[in-house]
Amino acid sequence: MRGGINIHGGDIYSYNKNLIDFSSNINPLGIMEGLEEHLKDNLKNLSIYPDIKKRRLKKNIAQYLKVEEDEVITGNGAVEIINNIILLFERVVVFVPCFSEYLLRAQVLGKQIVRLNLDREFKVDFFSLEKVIKKGDLLILGNPNNPTGFRIEQDKLMKIVELIEERGAFLLLDEAFFEFCEDEYDSIKLFYDSKNFCVIRAATKFFALPGIRLGYAFANKDFVKTYSQYELPWNVNSIAEAAADYIFKNRDYIIKSKNYIKEQRELMYKHLSKIKDVKVFKTDCNFFLLKLLKYDEEYVFERLLEKNILIRKCSNFEGLDKSYIRIAVKKEEENIKLIEELNRCFEGY
Repeated sequence: MRGGINIHGGDIYSYNKNLIDFSSNINPLGIMEGLEEHLKDNLKNLSIYPDIKKRRLKKNIAQYLKVEEDEVITGNGAVEIINNIILLFERVVVFVPCFSEYLLRAQVLGKQIVRLNLDREFKVDFFSLEKVIKKGDLLILGNPNNPTGFRIEQDKLMKIVELIEERGAFLLLDEAFFEFCEDEYDSIKLFYDSKNFCVIRAATKFFALPGIRLGYAFANKDFVKTYSQYELPWNVNSIAEAAADYIFKNRDYIIKSKNYIKEQRELMYKHLSKIKDVKVFKTDCNFFLLKLLKYDEEYVFERLLEKNILIRKCSNFEGLDKSYIRIAVKKEEENIKLIEELNRCFEGY
């Protein structure tokens, strides 16, 4: 349980400083141009209820995902959708380390949890999954996974979905960081005909809109119909609905963001790999997991905080210890500052 301990990044409110926040993995290009004016124009709708059937919202998302409107689920952030889907199953299978809410939501809802370990390189171990998955199970996988940053290889994911269908289980694929990845494959296209499969995405990370809480998902229409019986009415507000009118149609922002993140990710990896006493794991998205070979998370956290830099300590991810930290990919000048300060930290300046 949370117990007063912060288990997520982005906790800038605990520090009375003007921080560069590397703990939260948000698109560094920020809100797309023109969106603020668009939202202001929609403030008049705050005095009326949003459409309880979310017709316009689902149409926008369906067009973006290239699916049918009755194959779309929407939520107050991706976490609400994760919570509601867990509600539908009795046993939840997860690989650790993973996004903490997979475990926390299952615990709160009183579900049986099967924990499996990622392999030494933080990849999904198919053989351990094959041993435990059974009919009626819910398997939750991050793709890319948080905090490790790895996307599941297409061949392995196809094997996993095949196994899920053979055993009569269900796969929830959390793709909150999907747009940051290379265009190697689209899981929705790959598994469009599967009835045992759901993909969650969100406006939070890539579109830099954590404050509006807009999550969405694709699933078979029969599953969507079942899911709808459990979701709260009016769970997506008018501002999020208005944002969806705008963000999914801005191809220039999408392309510019993907290119910028790719460029900065490659530069950061190059420089992080040269830092003494740090092992950097390659990533498929917009953050890096680092293993500290000297000192621990608390020492590095405090040293960087003195320089107004906030990073993510990782010991509260199940499966990781105090030798790991996570850092986001941000604007070039901020990334350079972080790398310089990390160098100083490990060289004992």
